[in-house]
Amino acid sequence: MELSRAALRAMPPGVRAPAYDPAAVSAGIVHLGPGNFHRAHMARYAHDLMERRADALSWGILGAGLMEPDRRIVEALTSQDGLYTLLERGEGEERATVIGSLAGLVFAGDGSAALLAAMDAPAIRIVSLTVTENGYCLDRATKRLDPGNPLIQADLAKPHAPCSAIGVITEALRRRRDAGAPAFTAMSCDNIQHNGQVLRDAVLAFAGMRDPSLARWIAAEAAFPSTMVDRITPGTTDEDRQALEARHGLRDHWPVPCETFRQWVIEDRFPAGRPPWEEVGAQLVPDVGPYEFMKLRLLNASHHTVAGLGRLMGHAYVSDCLADGDLAALMRAVMDRETGPTVPPVPGVDLEEYKQTLVARFANPAIRDTPDRIVADGSPTILLDPLRDRLRAGEPAELLCLAVAAWMRCARGEDEIGQPVVLRHALAPLLHQRAAEGGPDPAPLLSVEAVFGDLGQHFAFVEPVRRWLQSLYAVGARRTLAMARVRLGF
Repeated sequence: MELSRAALRAMPPGVRAPAYDPAAVSAGIVHLGPGNFHRAHMARYAHDLMERRADALSWGILGAGLMEPDRRIVEALTSQDGLYTLLERGEGEERATVIGSLAGLVFAGDGSAALLAAMDAPAIRIVSLTVTENGYCLDRATKRLDPGNPLIQADLAKPHAPCSAIGVITEALRRRRDAGAPAFTAMSCDNIQHNGQVLRDAVLAFAGMRDPSLARWIAAEAAFPSTMVDRITPGTTDEDRQALEARHGLRDHWPVPCETFRQWVIEDRFPAGRPPWEEVGAQLVPDVGPYEFMKLRLLNASHHTVAGLGRLMGHAYVSDCLADGDLAALMRAVMDRETGPTVPPVPGVDLEEYKQTLVARFANPAIRDTPDRIVADGSPTILLDPLRDRLRAGEPAELLCLAVAAWMRCARGEDEIGQPVVLRHALAPLLHQRAAEGGPDPAPLLSVEAVFGDLGQHFAFVEPVRRWLQSLYAVGARRTLAMARVRLGF
């Protein structure tokens, strides 16, 4: 059975169809970046709300792809009337649910005219985005908009036909201003600390380059709430597609696997209105900061620490990494000794319990998340931010330095047996070049200030990174980690 609206009338046993009519869903939100994470997270919350109340059907999501990899997603979902199967996996269980909260899809990689026209609609009151840190066109050192970024340069040359997320949001707000229409709320759902403020600063900087009066109007009229998002969501594999078809007889070109855990903390600042997401488990709070800080320092930094070394050691999945005693001990030690001490108390959260939950989530064998994905899509910034805090406090950061050294070894573009390691970083070609040039010497990589800032001038950082990197090249990740456990006692 091919997944479609017509097929919903006779879903196979074990697959839950929407309790509402997806054909009745209309767009109240435009989301830039309709990848797996968005469809496992925000679109799932929207779906749950639609099952509770009929008025939520007007808060459907128009998914918009901006980059070439989005083309296949948009084509696959369009052929299925915007439907897809969410595969929520715990140990020994899998729930298959058809999600119907997408009101439509558009690919803007060939031109943004149709997307901008859709964003003009008065019904669109929220524009959200999941485009990764690269999509914000930031200077890595300052975390401000990089005027020299090729996408920003292209959008400045053709501001009415933008191709970047920042350019699209700015142009859509410009069109609203000129039409005398109210501004929408722009909401980041990316793993960036203070993501709402980062988005606001980038949009205002770009708008200021176009027209200072536009920047002033956006600053006065538009809202940019911050969010904290959390759900481990691997990439979709052919194995996922085949298993769904074999188990349920349902053919879905792009199902989404994910864990059962999810969390969404949202700064409650939506002057144009919002869905009552709190009714389906989201937390609406006055300040997201403590929650996002906790997640970045504990979950994301742990993910990067485990993934870099795990990739070099040849582990296929993150759960394999946690089944490795040395890596499991490293993850716990990083949280207890180095990242955890930088996290202040979080309202309503027991940090010790949160850390234990993270270990269990990473170890879940039903989630086939890979170190390759984390290394490819991640940013060393996740490790460098807590490391800087440790340096400022005069505290040791040997374990974080080991994690950074592992990332540097991966940045070479090949592992210890010569297999390719993919890096989807905006500066990937330069990073590959510098990593190959330096080998066990981190100096060439550290000279990339857009990534490392002035850290290359700090002996307390450079010396341990050099020592660990030399060991990784000399004896490999397995022996280096074993030596670290003896030397550092974890």
